[in-house]
Amino acid sequence: MNESKQINRNAVRQEVPTDPETGKPYINTVAAVAIAPSGVGAELSEYVSQAVAVIRDSGLPNETNAMFTNIEGDLDDVLRVVRDATMKLAEQGYRTGVTLKLDIRPGFSGQLAEKPQLVNELLSK
Repeated sequence: MNESKQINRNAVRQEVPTDPETGKPYINTVAAVAIAPSGVGAELSEYVSQAVAVIRDSGLPNETNAMFTNIEGDLDDVLRVVRDATMKLAEQGYRTGVTLKLDIRPGFSGQLAEKPQLVNELLSK
C-alpha cells in the first residue's frame, strides 16, 4: 500500500489507505506468533508444523524462524490466520498456548523485507 507515494518512516501518524476492493481502511500489521500445545512431550515440531501449515496456506506473506512465524497483512486478515492456526491444534483437544506480538503500522506494507533491510543498511554505515 505504500508504493504509490513516499512515506516518512519517522512520522508519528500516517495517512490510512483504503482497500480498493472493500472500501475499508487497510491497517497493515506485522505479527510474530508462536503456537504450541502443552503436555505433548519435549519435541513440539510435529504440532508447530501443523499451525505453520495453516499460516503458509493463508496466502499472507510469512516467514518462519527458530522461535516465531511472522505474518504480514491487514489486521483483520492476520488475526483470522492466527485464530485458524491456533484452532488447528485446539480442535484436536490440545491445550494450546499462543504468544503474539503485533506491530500495527497504517500506511506501510512489505515490512517483512523492509525492516531487516533498514537494519542492515544502518549496520553497514
